[in-house]
Amino acid sequence: MAQFEPGHLHIERHALTKDDVSYNLHIDYEVATDPSKGKGIQFTMHGSIQGKDLKEPFFLPKEEAYNFASNVTKIAEKYGIPKHLSNIGSVHKHYDLMFEDIRTQLNMKSGDPIKPEHFE
Repeated sequence: MAQFEPGHLHIERHALTKDDVSYNLHIDYEVATDPSKGKGIQFTMHGSIQGKDLKEPFFLPKEEAYNFASNVTKIAEKYGIPKHLSNIGSVHKHYDLMFEDIRTQLNMKSGDPIKPEHFE
């Protein structure tokens, strides 16, 4: 199950077998400014994976905000979701909604200039 509203994505999955994985994750996000990276999005991923609580904040500058799913995947793997399940791909349409909301919040448009140093 996944639910999206601007600024928040909730993803929940219940294990169907003993070898399956359960998680209940929330991804909150808002526009923020980092002194060294400039304007971007402050994310907080919190909830639980296999009953283990997690709370992981991360900041992505404007140019990298589109890549939030990569950070979500790395955090999920860190807390025990196996690599073959960690992309949480069943929520793709919800990621698309989140992507569009981030784009709107940051007033991003195709062709906007980027800061290459953010990718080093």
